[in-house]
Amino acid sequence: WFHTGDQGWLDENGYLTLTGRLKELINRGGEKISPLEIDSTLLSHPSLAEAVAFGMPDEKYGEVVHAAVVVKDGSSVSEAQLLAHCKPKLATFKIPIKFHYLEVMPKTPTGKIQRR
Repeated sequence: WFHTGDQGWLDENGYLTLTGRLKELINRGGEKISPLEIDSTLLSHPSLAEAVAFGMPDEKYGEVVHAAVVVKDGSSVSEAQLLAHCKPKLATFKIPIKFHYLEVMPKTPTGKIQRR
């Protein structure tokens, strides 16, 4: 094995599926949370163009979940609506406690969304 910092799993046929980066995991009180699950849940909301979950420092839990979102042109969505969208789809500890509304999502020079 070559340690790359990637997270993934092997299927029964030996194929590797990459599911994210270990350094992107959110550690909330010992629970390891994949931000990709939260991203996909948020992106299933019809009013969002982009969404990214990330950990923010917290005195009690170490880190808590926040999310940055870009709303589609001509749409609007409140924090309460986003919470209502997440509640049936995510465990309570995975639901972002704060949403940051952005006009443009920050990206690296290669076009990848910056989580930190």
